[in-house]
Amino acid sequence: MTPALQEKYQRLVDQIQSFDSAIVAFSGGIDSSLVAYVTASLLGERSLAVTSGSPSLKRSDLNLSQRLADEWGMQHEVIVTDELSKAEYRANPVNRCFHCKTSLYQALNDMARARGFQHILNGTNIDDLGDHRPGLIAADDFKVVSPLVDAGFCKQDIRDLAAHLKLENANKPQAACLSSRFPYGSSIDEKLLAQVESAESVLDKAGFTQFRVRHHGDVARLEIGPDEFPRVLEMAGDLQRDIKACGYRFVSLDLGGFRSGSLNEGIQIIEVT
Repeated sequence: MTPALQEKYQRLVDQIQSFDSAIVAFSGGIDSSLVAYVTASLLGERSLAVTSGSPSLKRSDLNLSQRLADEWGMQHEVIVTDELSKAEYRANPVNRCFHCKTSLYQALNDMARARGFQHILNGTNIDDLGDHRPGLIAADDFKVVSPLVDAGFCKQDIRDLAAHLKLENANKPQAACLSSRFPYGSSIDEKLLAQVESAESVLDKAGFTQFRVRHHGDVARLEIGPDEFPRVLEMAGDLQRDIKACGYRFVSLDLGGFRSGSLNEGIQIIEVT
């Protein structure tokens, strides 16, 4: 571990140790995993990791969060938040994430008040601050603490520290809720989320590492790392058959490759102009 990372780690430890107790929003991704792991290590029974098992979270990530919590000896609970019951969320506006995170943080806030937890923590890091992330507004509304931001962690710092701590998901590919696969303005429901999840499971089982299936009505637009394009072409027939079986009429490959948050690109262009 480099001296710079050691210093950031110490800042993270110092801040979390200063808390009497904390709930951590824990998705199974490496960002929230690091916060949950360190918090449980420092606060023990005064910490609780909570995962929202709503349909917008992949079942594989839900299962991962449960397994990691058990292996790491963390107190852990799964709740189901109510975002899909909200018309504002199902309409998928550009601030969809605000409605989702509001549901999550309201539920965590209620738990914290009922059980006497002092703080709510998330896994936001400094690389998240420059993207279109309305969920950050919801975090501010509920006074959620972002210890990785406070300690100056970027995404690579998180992966490096997680590897040093021997967290098995240190190199887990970036993940995002399934709702992020839908262009803004196109409606979302539980059935459509399940359709996208089943299509992405085809790519996962085929051994692809970093990918998204973007949902455009009857078209599944595959974003896959360009280094894996040759395998896509080799498996084109099988991939098309299996993804069509998920309910799509057409399957296309995005030649731009995988881009995290690619459906935000239009928003950024509009904001600039």
